[in-house]
Amino acid sequence: MTENSRQPGKLFYSIGEVSGMFDVNASLIRFWEKEFDIIRPQKNKKGNRLFTQRDVDNFHLIFNLVKERGYTLQGAKAKLKENKKEETLNDFEILQTLEKMKSFLLEIKKEL
Repeated sequence: MTENSRQPGKLFYSIGEVSGMFDVNASLIRFWEKEFDIIRPQKNKKGNRLFTQRDVDNFHLIFNLVKERGYTLQGAKAKLKENKKEETLNDFEILQTLEKMKSFLLEIKKEL
């Protein structure tokens, strides 16, 4: 998963952009869209999916639960429902902050 998933001023992301953010196939993005009801992309006249920043944030949560923490799909669904996303989102934001801090400290160490 790349760190630069937020692009200021960008309203919609294509499925290719979203799959690139997480370094996964577009088919996995489509599968998760069907499995998790918190992902609701809009579609243009051609039928292409247009994901909002909220969808991308929800993908971050799902990716964290399934790929990084090893939850099954059913387990991830249950975790998102029981915690009403707030606790899971807080955990994810803490992990993101720690990852950024770690990379910053490694850069400082490298410069010393």
